[in-house]
Amino acid sequence: MLRIGRHRHLWRELGRGGDREATSGLYSHCGAWGSRVGGHEPTERCTATLPTLVQCKENGTVINRQFLQRVVCLGLLALLLAGCRQVEQTIAFTPLFSTPSQTPQSVDQALHILFVGNSYTDSYHSLPQMFANMAQSSGQQVEVAVLAPGGWTLAQHVEDRRTLDKIDERKWDFVVLQENGRIASVASKCREQTYPAAHTLSERIGAGESRIILFMQWGCRDGTPDCDNRDFDEMQAQLHSCYTDLANELGAMVAPVGNAWQNAVAQNPQLDLWYRDGLHSSETGTYLAACVFYAVVYQQGPEGLTYTAGLAGETAEFLQHIAAETALENSE
Repeated sequence: MLRIGRHRHLWRELGRGGDREATSGLYSHCGAWGSRVGGHEPTERCTATLPTLVQCKENGTVINRQFLQRVVCLGLLALLLAGCRQVEQTIAFTPLFSTPSQTPQSVDQALHILFVGNSYTDSYHSLPQMFANMAQSSGQQVEVAVLAPGGWTLAQHVEDRRTLDKIDERKWDFVVLQENGRIASVASKCREQTYPAAHTLSERIGAGESRIILFMQWGCRDGTPDCDNRDFDEMQAQLHSCYTDLANELGAMVAPVGNAWQNAVAQNPQLDLWYRDGLHSSETGTYLAACVFYAVVYQQGPEGLTYTAGLAGETAEFLQHIAAETALENSE
């Protein structure tokens, strides 16, 4: 078989339309190919006779140039496809991605929202995508982008070139900031780590005239004793204090997702809002979070929306009501 990689010069010569002696390495391949095609013994010499033919002189075997071109092109195409598959596998692991809602309207009329946080923002059930689906169901136009590597703090985002470049990429209508819960739920860490990072990001975001929404997440299902929180309610109280005080300093909005969880569980203890790890959100919990963001962004309750993310209608209606009650009361 002709080895394309070792004899690229043959293709170049054919393409230019000039004559050139082939190398001895190519002679043997041409002769072997001539034997396969014409039934003759391998020859020792081969030349490129242009513009149309490659001829093995001693046995008279002629190989059409177009056939060679097809072989070369097919080989190059195979290499290109293999490379594309490798690139696709690499991209699949990047923490940065854009999630546009599938709206039929013009993208130029859409709200553009950037979510900056960690796996509480985007993990097993993508909150940004669920929010976008919910907005679309009500006829709203929105595009969301997400930067949410697992476990990240706002201080890490401050030092990350990708985050800063994404903030500078366009004029965002809203930028959502979510801190690591183990920092935000401890007063001293919130003041020493969250505040400086949030102020730095706020200055950069403010330069683009975007509005900031602080994503107040929920506490752990069983609390975190290593962060001086005995249970969910106490951890939630400290998260509430951290985010609301910071919002007052920044002049930012707050999406009180954790407070909505607290209100929902108080009224229906059987709700399964947490994922099985007791930290992240289940599909039900993510739906409640999306309802809160809908109420904050559009300043209207999500009651009556037909989008339920596959939840039972009665459950979705209850969560819509809790979100409106919590978020709109908080904004007054």
